[in-house]
Amino acid sequence: MTALRVGLSTCPNDTFLFHGLLAGLVDTRGLDLAFELADVQELNQALLAGRLDVGKASFATALQLADRYGVLSVGSALGFGVGPVLLARPGLERLPTRVLCPGAGTTATLLLACLHPEWTNVEHVRFDEIMPALQRGEADAGVCIHEGRFTYRDAGLVLLEDLGASWERRTGAPVPLGGLLAGLHLSRGQQGDVVPRLVAALQDSLALARADPPATLPTMRAWAQELDDDVIWQHVELYVNDQTTELGELGERCLAELARQAGAPGGLRILR
Repeated sequence: MTALRVGLSTCPNDTFLFHGLLAGLVDTRGLDLAFELADVQELNQALLAGRLDVGKASFATALQLADRYGVLSVGSALGFGVGPVLLARPGLERLPTRVLCPGAGTTATLLLACLHPEWTNVEHVRFDEIMPALQRGEADAGVCIHEGRFTYRDAGLVLLEDLGASWERRTGAPVPLGGLLAGLHLSRGQQGDVVPRLVAALQDSLALARADPPATLPTMRAWAQELDDDVIWQHVELYVNDQTTELGELGERCLAELARQAGAPGGLRILR
């Protein structure tokens, strides 16, 4: 058995994808998978520190890790008409001067920097602390991700800008949110067959989830920040799409555009 340390986020789109593997319902192709579930920024840090063989990462962090990790062709989250949102309390009458972001390595922060380079007073907190901080008036605005996109109105907040929509208008490509990274060493030498086996196991897990979506709900509920079933399914419907099964030409073009906008000409290697 080949042992792999695998990190996935607690977001419903990831736990939906991994349900079959987490529940032991699909063949792991001879891989001994030890799972760690965490916030995506915590996973970004774990990958940067080299503590994971495979892990979900913001594509902004993937660019930083391109010399050590490639992007698996399965498991990506691309946003079509959805993405990070810039929120504030009602009545903000000036340009925000203090903006909260969910981590320096997140794609949300990179999108804000690309779209609004003039906003330099950015502070980083955990993604689930941003909306409460805005409600308390501790910052002018905040970039919210995950379920916050669907629940901010209930929290009494207003939308200043849909950063995902702005990105799509600017680039003509969907928003590259995050994907599964695997160490490049897993596609070389004696370990060269690990990536194809891992991709096959992940595809099987996703196919199982799609064949019986209700069966995945207990797994998603166990980790979701927002327990409302409608919000959980909305999250899955928006972020699990054809490019989650296979990045394909559109997904690769999307990642190439992100690299160009971020000034990272080397781009990302796709692993299949």
